[in-house]
Amino acid sequence: MHILEADSIRLELGYKSILAGIYLKCETAKITGLLAGNGQGKSCLMSVIYGIVNCEKSIRIDNVAYQYPYKKIGLISFLPQFSFVPKSFSLKKIFNDFELDFAVFANRFSEFKSKYNSSIGSLSGGENRLVEIYIIVAKASHFALLDEPFTHLSPIQIEKVKELLFEAKEKMGLLITDHMYQHVMDLSEDVYVLKNGYTYLARNIEEVSKLGYMHL
Repeated sequence: MHILEADSIRLELGYKSILAGIYLKCETAKITGLLAGNGQGKSCLMSVIYGIVNCEKSIRIDNVAYQYPYKKIGLISFLPQFSFVPKSFSLKKIFNDFELDFAVFANRFSEFKSKYNSSIGSLSGGENRLVEIYIIVAKASHFALLDEPFTHLSPIQIEKVKELLFEAKEKMGLLITDHMYQHVMDLSEDVYVLKNGYTYLARNIEEVSKLGYMHL
């Protein structure tokens, strides 16, 4: 088992404190949820953990501190909010570059069977997101951070992705944030609410509501 911990994080933008009282723990074989309202800093927190935003922080994996976790091969992967694969890349190139078997992917998502030579830019927003989610969780890494994975997906695609993530947790730890909180709650064993720069561990949806994230 591998354990990721993040704390002692202080991130300020201008005169505004974005992150100040953070503690977050993610383990392999578990899915951990992160919920936050708009502008509360959840994307910033994921970027800090991944190592692409510099600030005062302590990011530890198996009790070893990393300033830039993403530089250590096989340690951590990250799905950002925005599309990160160049639009000109074909699916053939993407799967070859990531050393992944396209047939396995197309067997799970049958709508791609005839699109091996298609460019990522020719796909719909939902199809684009499916490809990016898959290559992130299929990579051989201890942890994957997923920022808004359900954006642009249809209800059927969301259910397929939830199945994929549930299977992926057998080999990695997953940290997921999304405004579609019910899907995060469905998947996660632990859920943190990020509010006013602080994280709070919530054990159930009632506690999430008490923290002001949503109203039952």
